[in-house]
Amino acid sequence: MGIAGFKPTFLAGLEAVRERHGPRLAELGGRRLTGYMLVRFVEDGDWFADCPVVLDFEGVRVEICHRKFDELSISWNTIDTTAAITGWRSSEFTPVWSSADERLEPFVGQELRETSLLEWLPSGQDLADGTTAVEFAFDAGRFRIADGLDENSIEVGDPHPDFVRHQLG
Repeated sequence: MGIAGFKPTFLAGLEAVRERHGPRLAELGGRRLTGYMLVRFVEDGDWFADCPVVLDFEGVRVEICHRKFDELSISWNTIDTTAAITGWRSSEFTPVWSSADERLEPFVGQELRETSLLEWLPSGQDLADGTTAVEFAFDAGRFRIADGLDENSIEVGDPHPDFVRHQLG
């Protein structure tokens, strides 16, 4: 993707994600969300949802990226959001880091109450069955970075009833 420092390790399934990142995600509790970065296209401002979402909790940055239908990479303090994104093969669009997002902006400055992993378990068979989302809860609400079926999705508010919450810590 040409993102400086981004070396994803994709995991499949809630248990693999919880084992590898659960304790560290739980330790974010009590920290304030001080910023975030997404990749947007210069030309139209659209979010490039294939790229990681970077959340800064008072200097601890968690970098979340979904791909395919069940893979999730979480990395910590590795991405250089001040560096240009290189190697992009489109002559029509130029990706850049941006701190503009109407869904995440209301949470900046708020203290994180808890982090959870959510597992999509619908009552019937579903393409998203078993995908994992990372949810961040604040006093004023919650958001999650979910699997948008081969890309990231940012969802605000209460999760869909087919998500099962797994508390961390």
